[in-house]
Amino acid sequence: MKMAKFTTMAFMLLLFVGCTNNDEIIGSWTELIPGQAEGQSGVQGVNIELNGKASSINMATLVYESWSRIGDSLLLSGKSIGNGQTLTFTDTLKIERISADSLILKRGTYDISYARLK
Repeated sequence: MKMAKFTTMAFMLLLFVGCTNNDEIIGSWTELIPGQAEGQSGVQGVNIELNGKASSINMATLVYESWSRIGDSLLLSGKSIGNGQTLTFTDTLKIERISADSLILKRGTYDISYARLK
């Protein structure tokens, strides 16, 4: 009986993950660089590519390499480079809202608002 319950739960999880539309998240997403002086218009962000590949936009010390989506969570993985060392990371962000031109992510209580780069 327990095995049947586990199998049912595993199937439902796979169904939920499988039904997530990843096409809407594929693209280049940018934000204004936080803390930049008024009048400057530099952007940074992430390229979310097919086949789970990701890359950074204008961030030399934060190198995105891959991504995955599980339900309403976006997982970005890569390397943080600085101070003579390189650390691997996976950042788990909650997808608050996604549309054709905007992506709002949440890290704890902090919101990150991205615009799709055309």
